[in-house]
Amino acid sequence: MSSTLGTLYLVPTPLDFGTAGPAPDLQDVLPLGVIRRAAALDFWIAENAKTARAFLKRVDAVVPLASPLQSLQIVELPRAQKGAAKGTPQASAPDLSALLKPALEGHDLGLVSEAGLPAVADPGAALVQAAHAQRVPVVTLPGASSLLLALAASGLNGQSFAFVGYLPVETAARGARIRELEALSRRSAQTQLMIETPYRNEALLGALVAHLQANTRVSISCGLTLASGFTRTDTVAAWKAKPSALPDDVPVVFSLLAG
Repeated sequence: MSSTLGTLYLVPTPLDFGTAGPAPDLQDVLPLGVIRRAAALDFWIAENAKTARAFLKRVDAVVPLASPLQSLQIVELPRAQKGAAKGTPQASAPDLSALLKPALEGHDLGLVSEAGLPAVADPGAALVQAAHAQRVPVVTLPGASSLLLALAASGLNGQSFAFVGYLPVETAARGARIRELEALSRRSAQTQLMIETPYRNEALLGALVAHLQANTRVSISCGLTLASGFTRTDTVAAWKAKPSALPDDVPVVFSLLAG
């Protein structure tokens, strides 16, 4: 171990991953300082190496990379084992300390997800926890977080909110979960935020409108940071009276606040 530890940088990426159409200019969505820091890093941990390389190509177009892209060390985060029940050894968090070897040897290290801020509604929190356990400094660089952008644009309660991830896919379970979240929101005046796989956007909006009370407000933030992006906040009654179609290939953040 080096006497001087490197730093683990949490590097935000644009929110346009997987969307059709032209991507926004990188400098429109990331500060130049973040782009410069990313260009200087030789060691990376990524949710997906392919998309990390695509991001670094965009960085290189603004600030030349300190080392050729082909020579950068990009290691993928281990994926959770599917089908393992909670509490089993297969479901326990893997030992990620080995991924921190560059930082332990004195090299700065970058962590990226496919879109947005690493470790927030994205993989990476376990690696950050491992970094703290090894006394590796952790620095979060400024950039877009879809959840906070959506919350700010919604006009819903930004003083108390919760991100609840994905809702169940099965119809009855999804309806029960929506009603549960509405009751929680009503009791605590708390905004509930959720996401969905884009091809299920319409299905989730339909379920929210079907199961929530008429005066509950629902906010949709679609295609954040894209030229075509928009946010609409309305009561369930207004959504029913004037429906909006959602694309099936653009990420959406859904929010609700009970009346």
